[in-house]
Amino acid sequence: MRLMSFSMTIAQVRNETKTVTRRCGWLMAKVGDRMLAIEKGQGLKKGEHVKSIKPIEIIDVRREQLRRMTDEPKYGLVECRKEGFTGNHLMATPNGFVEEFCKHNDVTNDTVITRLEFKYVMD
Repeated sequence: MRLMSFSMTIAQVRNETKTVTRRCGWLMAKVGDRMLAIEKGQGLKKGEHVKSIKPIEIIDVRREQLRRMTDEPKYGLVECRKEGFTGNHLMATPNGFVEEFCKHNDVTNDTVITRLEFKYVMD
């Protein structure tokens, strides 16, 4: 089973409030792929091991410009919730989400990303 890291949204995956993730790349992902959500996959120190969270199954894959979230504010707000962000969290607004995503991934809002929607499954 392929691994997918959720280091910035561990709590959202654990409590299953996150059902969408945006990734740079991931062109190989397709509907029906099962993956193991993990806490961190890179930068493990000697002796550290991958910590699994739970298995997921991809139910939708599409490519879109990141800016769609800010160009279409209603869509962006729904997507922020699907990303697991609500309330006063910085990433609970389309502008905040896009800004942080760009910073973290060193991309611009014009970047075409892969949007992966998933469901939680039993092993």
